[in-house]
Amino acid sequence: MTDAIETIRRTVSENDVVLFMKGTADQPMCGFSNQVARILDHIGVDYLDVNVLADEGIRQGVKDFANWPTIPQLYVKGEFVGGCDIVREMFQTGELKALFEEKLQAGQ
Repeated sequence: MTDAIETIRRTVSENDVVLFMKGTADQPMCGFSNQVARILDHIGVDYLDVNVLADEGIRQGVKDFANWPTIPQLYVKGEFVGGCDIVREMFQTGELKALFEEKLQAGQ
């Protein structure tokens, strides 16, 4: 499991926006993952999609890493943002777009 945790740590630190999801952005394998991917696509942010179904260690490891029991999980600049409900709520209130503007422009 430590290898999976290290892989997750490296992935979120080396990429500005990471979505751990079931399936891929092009082929989501669950409705919640699909919803978050479509929100990110709508906002127009570039992100790395990580298919947790391809690796059981990553699938469990990401839950342990964030101490969050569900997938999808969104990370921005190495920080855990939340799952589907939180991302959807932040999108609806405009907080998600503001978060991306703050975090991603600050890094340029």
